[in-house]
Amino acid sequence: MRSRLLFAAALLAMPLLLLGGCVAPTGPVEVTRFHLPDTRMLGHGAISVEAAPGTDGASLEVRSFTAAVARELQRVGYREAAGGQVAEVRLERRTYQATRNRSPVSVAAGGSTGSYGSGVGLGVGIDLSGPPPAMIETLLGVMIRDGATRAVLWEGRASFAVRVDSPLATTQLGAAQMAAALFKDFPGNSGETVLIKPAK
Repeated sequence: MRSRLLFAAALLAMPLLLLGGCVAPTGPVEVTRFHLPDTRMLGHGAISVEAAPGTDGASLEVRSFTAAVARELQRVGYREAAGGQVAEVRLERRTYQATRNRSPVSVAAGGSTGSYGSGVGLGVGIDLSGPPPAMIETLLGVMIRDGATRAVLWEGRASFAVRVDSPLATTQLGAAQMAAALFKDFPGNSGETVLIKPAK
């Protein structure tokens, strides 16, 4: 009887303990791209990279992301120079605390009958893992415009959430990962949202 009660208590506690331990330190980058049907103007020629209007281009974080975007643009075929297309970089970062919907304590009652009598047992499962870790979310947007007409030729958006203690929470590492995901298979399928797992 006692062994059955201990086994029931272990089963009750197991999902809660797993819930606390399954939070991954990294997550996929969600990427969405938009562009005109004719993409022949993309991926070649001169392009300059700058902070989007309303974005502080002098901040260290924005400069890290504009540099990462510039490297990716060169990788897909552009050369960084004035007088051609313009890539506007927009950045937003926020920290939030994740929450759990389940109670940290669960109680279950069970009964049994058999040849050796009957009894009622009580199983208690307690989640000792503590609150979920704080997360930091980064939103990166890049808009490629025609330098002369300012018409939008391509737009990409990427969002990425990791634990604050993840190495990818730092600006330098996160910028490289997000820019690489945003320009993967450039120009991408217009209107499609894909999840790209960052390299470890």
